[in-house]
Amino acid sequence: MSDVKKSARSLAGIAGIVAAATLLSKVMGLLRQQALAAAFGVGVVADAYNYAYVIPGFFLILLGGINGPFHSAIVSVVSRRQREEIAPLIETVTTLVGGVMLLASLLMFLFADPLIDVVAPGLSQTEFGLQTKAIAVEQLRIMAPMALLSGLIGIGFGVLNADDQYWLPSVSPLFSSLAVLVALGALAGVLGEDVTAARYAVLGGQVLAWGTLAGALLQWLIQVPAQWKSGLGRLRLRFDFNRPGVRETVRLMGPATLASGMMQINVYTDLFFASFIPQAAAALTYANLLVQTPLGIISNVILVPFLPIFSRLADPADWDELKVRIRQGLVMTAITMLPLSAILIALAHPIVRVVYERYAFDQEASQIVTSVLIAYAIGMFVYLGRDVVVRVFYALGDSDTPFRISIVNIFLNALLDFLLIQRFGAPGLVLATVGVNVISMTWLLVVLDRKLNGLPWRSWSQPIIGLTLGSLLTGLTCWGVLWGLQQVWGTEGFFLQLLQLSLAGLVGLSVFAGILSQLRLAEVEQIVGRIRRKFQRPG
Repeated sequence: MSDVKKSARSLAGIAGIVAAATLLSKVMGLLRQQALAAAFGVGVVADAYNYAYVIPGFFLILLGGINGPFHSAIVSVVSRRQREEIAPLIETVTTLVGGVMLLASLLMFLFADPLIDVVAPGLSQTEFGLQTKAIAVEQLRIMAPMALLSGLIGIGFGVLNADDQYWLPSVSPLFSSLAVLVALGALAGVLGEDVTAARYAVLGGQVLAWGTLAGALLQWLIQVPAQWKSGLGRLRLRFDFNRPGVRETVRLMGPATLASGMMQINVYTDLFFASFIPQAAAALTYANLLVQTPLGIISNVILVPFLPIFSRLADPADWDELKVRIRQGLVMTAITMLPLSAILIALAHPIVRVVYERYAFDQEASQIVTSVLIAYAIGMFVYLGRDVVVRVFYALGDSDTPFRISIVNIFLNALLDFLLIQRFGAPGLVLATVGVNVISMTWLLVVLDRKLNGLPWRSWSQPIIGLTLGSLLTGLTCWGVLWGLQQVWGTEGFFLQLLQLSLAGLVGLSVFAGILSQLRLAEVEQIVGRIRRKFQRPG
């Protein structure tokens, strides 16, 4: 889509736009989760919401998310087409997807009760679980329209990215979080009234669900004017399903959706087992957000700019350059994820206390969430690295391979869940996912090695091994500094904990920066060179 591009932005320029927008969205998401933790802790409302959100969230993350299959398929197809072909293509795809997702929303509303039984069978075994289930069923009915909205959001994001618009798709989740914050603020207005705990739980569940639905609606509405202004499709019913571009989009979208859906099925599998452990679902969500906040920012910075680049290098004549770009993606993943993992593991408990511990979220809740956070942090590199490799397969027009591997991963994840939950409890569910991602990434790389006539394994693995060792030293440094500060100053008090975290984190990052400078990686030197040239430009 060369004539659609308004300007040829550099990879660094796109990454900067995405990083700034995603940072705003993630900060607002963290504030939302802090408000939710303060209002409900790890109690019945928080647990119910996590079970009710499984299916609507499945659609919103899977179909409506940046880097999701709808977004990836649209970018891959539209980037190679002339401008005059795009509007009819997008309108036809929107009509097809809208019809399917409207049906999904209706089914979700009608069968909310049995769906919650499928998601969380363990809720029917205790009084706490029965109360949780009742709230979850009502929440699911309220959030049912999110299935339709998710499809529209994902298509819109793909169109805007293909039109060289990155700010709005990356910042749009901010509005979703804002809607939930407004809803929780309204709920706070009833705290001064004579409301029983049971009534507060029911009312809290309803408000939380309506706020989530309003957020998804806002995410879609804010992208509509930009899409219309670009001339790349309007809200018009079009049934030209035989159009070649539609077939190609559906061909990529179908298996890609199923492949990504396998990951969400793994999430469902985790919650299936978590339903037998009170408070586990809430703990998984709180810990996951602490990982996803930085991971989401970094993943968008890496994946959003690289996907169109991978797509343009899909021709065999360009495979040498494609391999260079894949290495860039994996090394950038290692540079960001490995030290971050080490720091999160070393500082997990004070991080949880600083972020969440207030009002309904007490010290016991902090202990529960800390153990889960450590498990999540262990797998950050393979989580994002696997996504980088999957995008290469999408760019090559091969969505079948990730799909087949994902099917195997479902059974593997269920087996590991069963084995590890008995030994580690809720953290075992996360460790099972880490194991699945390690196997999946390795498998994908082996297949890619054959597909691209060989990969430069040594030049890829050497920097990652060096970064791994450097990150281990970073984590040990953070832990040692924190331990020393706690011996001198103690551990109680929000500002004291925040100061200790800041000092330990800064020392650890300084150690990693020193190690990084000694590794002399080409990717780092390129970034530093760009920054120097930017500041050296004459005013």
